[in-house]
Amino acid sequence: MNLAEGVQIVSLGVLAFLMLATSLGVVLLDNIVYSAFLLGGVFISISGLYILLNAGFVAAAQILIYVGAVNVLILFGIMLVNKRQDFTPVRNAWLGKAATAIVCFGLFALLSTMVLATAWPISSGPIAGDAALVEIGKHFFSDYLLPFELASVLLLMALIGAIVLARREFLPEEMVDSTDEVLTLPERRRELTSTPRQ
Repeated sequence: MNLAEGVQIVSLGVLAFLMLATSLGVVLLDNIVYSAFLLGGVFISISGLYILLNAGFVAAAQILIYVGAVNVLILFGIMLVNKRQDFTPVRNAWLGKAATAIVCFGLFALLSTMVLATAWPISSGPIAGDAALVEIGKHFFSDYLLPFELASVLLLMALIGAIVLARREFLPEEMVDSTDEVLTLPERRRELTSTPRQ
């Protein structure tokens, strides 16, 4: 993607501002649902930065994996927990917030110093360009085939577990008898639908 230098600088500034604003909203808002939605905004802003770096595949993977899978999984977990009561206030909560702010500022200063002090080498090799997708595919199905397949199996197991949990209807008001099996959860009885015989 060939853009003018002024357009690149303005785009970088807008994306950086959006990323910082949404990330601050993630950690500062009390409503966890709003924080999860703003986390999706952080991921989209990062994918925009990848587009500016001519890394189209990484930008698409950022949106598909993080926004389309991880962020949806976080929202699914929030809705599955369904916590309605507010958090009880904690004594001297400002001490924890102050300690967190000091640690975050220290990490930011440390990372900023590392970025500015490191002499980043510029590669002299040929740029992959449009062939980058082909090279990534070759590595996925040769060098990194086993981790790639293990990750897919792990995601499939998580999906099956999420479906099983979502289909259960918990009855917290009913007590489980001691004669029941240990690893079963109480559920509302479902009426079986039977098709009439013809």
